[in-house]
Amino acid sequence: MQKSSFWKAGHTPTLLAAFFYFDLSFMVWVILGPLGILIAKDLGLSAAQKGMIVATPLLAGALLRIVMGVLVDHLKPKTAGAIGQVIVIAGMFWAWLGNLDTYSSILTLGILLGVAGAAFAAALPLASRWYPPEHQGTALGIAGAGNSGTAFAALFAPGLALAFGWQNVFGWCLIPLGIAFVVYMVFAKDAPSAPPPKSMVEYLHVLKDKDAWWFMFFYGVTFGGFSGLASSLAIYFNGQYGLSAVTAGYFTAACVFAGSLVRPLGGRIADRIGGIKTLSIMYMLAATFLFIASVGLQSPMTAVLVFVMAMLALGTGNGAVFQLVPQRFRKEIGVMTGLVGMAGGVGGFFLASSLGYAKQLTGSYQAGLVIFASLAVIALIGLSLVKGRWRTTWGSAAMTTAKI
Repeated sequence: MQKSSFWKAGHTPTLLAAFFYFDLSFMVWVILGPLGILIAKDLGLSAAQKGMIVATPLLAGALLRIVMGVLVDHLKPKTAGAIGQVIVIAGMFWAWLGNLDTYSSILTLGILLGVAGAAFAAALPLASRWYPPEHQGTALGIAGAGNSGTAFAALFAPGLALAFGWQNVFGWCLIPLGIAFVVYMVFAKDAPSAPPPKSMVEYLHVLKDKDAWWFMFFYGVTFGGFSGLASSLAIYFNGQYGLSAVTAGYFTAACVFAGSLVRPLGGRIADRIGGIKTLSIMYMLAATFLFIASVGLQSPMTAVLVFVMAMLALGTGNGAVFQLVPQRFRKEIGVMTGLVGMAGGVGGFFLASSLGYAKQLTGSYQAGLVIFASLAVIALIGLSLVKGRWRTTWGSAAMTTAKI
């Protein structure tokens, strides 16, 4: 299919507004990661506590994606996303003007930042509902590339914190958040073909379908790996190699940019060769590079290259998963985006917290990386078990025009 046909197939202003909203939301969702080095120094946090402050927004975002998914189906994506943005902006005002001098206050902020992570469950249905099956991978890849916001947090937050103090960074964030909100309200529109809202009981029916659990697991590995590393790598580079907060932020930004910018490519590749094949290759690559990273590379530059390769695989895998989900659950895309997104956040929480606890208990990050690399291998095995059934049922040529 030609590139021009994609741009004529849906509603480009909504797609780009969804991307921008998603991008800025993800920037603040993981901002405790790049700021974690300075926060931990001021508050005297242990390695496990550092892991927990960056993991808490991931878990809160995971759980709140279910709430956002329900709001999307009942209020439509644009309204649900607008509510989420207002809450995040209010939370950042509190973080800027409040008294964040204890471990518990930082955890409370982490819970509020989880609302920003829930943006996933509004932005993706907002874009998805405008596009036909053969363009789902590309559309959701572009909207989902908003996870590049995690790189902006790593790139700018440490420098701003050194110049103005880490708590004032939350105030600076209000400027781009306000711009994103205005752009969203002006340009985003709900698709006219939205499915009717479902009762709460009907939401639970989705969980009776084993394919829903498979998608949750697959995304728990790809996005869990991406978000967990995006939140933790600044602390990792500081603890493993003694890099300054700013340098560790730059190294993290390089890794995160790689993973986020290829998400549209992952969707595009999946549209062309099939999501299953794309995802299989990405799991193999992700597992390989995470295992290599776990050995404790001597040079930080070598570590950056290895993590960039791992993030490229995970980011491409994110796009591939969401080429498949709308084919299988098009009528339930709102709730499925919430469920699958929740699983991704849980995966990120598991990785970020396990890295912190591994460092505290063993003095090394190796165990946390090995466990997650092993999950990628298990995901590859699981995908090989279901691909035959998928390609002969809902993914057959008789059922969809998309390649599975």
